[in-house]
Amino acid sequence: MKPSLILRTSAAPILVMAVLYSLYILLRGHNSPGGGFIGGLIAGVGILFFAISRGRHDALRQLRVAPTTLCGTGVLLALASGVPALILGRGYLTHQWLFIPLGDGRLPIGTALLFDVGVYLTVIGTVCAIFLNLIRR
Repeated sequence: MKPSLILRTSAAPILVMAVLYSLYILLRGHNSPGGGFIGGLIAGVGILFFAISRGRHDALRQLRVAPTTLCGTGVLLALASGVPALILGRGYLTHQWLFIPLGDGRLPIGTALLFDVGVYLTVIGTVCAIFLNLIRR
């Protein structure tokens, strides 16, 4: 069965909205509920919606990186987020913070962000690796 014109037309804008919203959830997750896992699921669902409407090959082209590469990169980033604490003689995964002056305030950047980005990439890669292999179109 060929997907409808409406489904094919709406797939690209929905993918863009899903990825943008997933990035918002990823960055919001430090101070509020959310973070890498749910953000990765939202982005993965956007890619899967695109794959259902346009096909597996087009979805892999939009992804630009093999899903297994995303998984590996994400796991390495999550593991690397604990290294700064080890270098400073603290416990592994004790998150460290850097405060960057920004206007009138300071922007806190921590190794927790690196961990969340690693989880984000791992979840996207896992979701896409599993479900894109189920789609044979």
